[in-house]
Amino acid sequence: MSFTLVGFFVVLSTLFAVIDILGSIPLIIDLRNKYTHVKSLKSVIIATLVLIISLFAGQHIFAALGIDIAAFGMAGAIILFILGAEMVLNVEIMKSDPNVSKDATVFPLAFPLLSGPGSISTVLSLSSLYSYSEIIAAIIVNMILVYLVLKTTNWFSNKLGTDGLMILRKMFGVILLALSSQMFISNLKILWLHV
Repeated sequence: MSFTLVGFFVVLSTLFAVIDILGSIPLIIDLRNKYTHVKSLKSVIIATLVLIISLFAGQHIFAALGIDIAAFGMAGAIILFILGAEMVLNVEIMKSDPNVSKDATVFPLAFPLLSGPGSISTVLSLSSLYSYSEIIAAIIVNMILVYLVLKTTNWFSNKLGTDGLMILRKMFGVILLALSSQMFISNLKILWLHV
């Protein structure tokens, strides 16, 4: 397959919808408040590498480990469900180890938020329809957009204020709970059909 602008834009828009960086703004603001370090560029680089490596080796790695992509999706759904519950209930379920750095750069920002089961399985699915060059270009453009959003979260935080952020946090938490539940159920159905 060769690179086409139509293919590139289809992949770009699909990945943009799955990564949903605009919808993740409340969670990113929450992570910035909860953790002392969130390095935007490092998160974006790691997420980009995870998606590109997944494109080339994802199916082989999962097959070698005996992991079905649907099981991977279910695990990611559980993590996202916990993050949503924390936002809605205003509790800390995923306790951080005091001996570990208070850095959200890799987990949970780069993975699973930016390059989690949803985006990895999307990249794997798109690879059967579009060229690697279209997918890689779309990943890079998406990650540039992600970086810009990550760098402007303080601006959003200042504009929304404390009450606006709390409302947005609770609303996005409920949406994240619903999305993660749907993701879990969809992947459970896929696994059930393979049994």
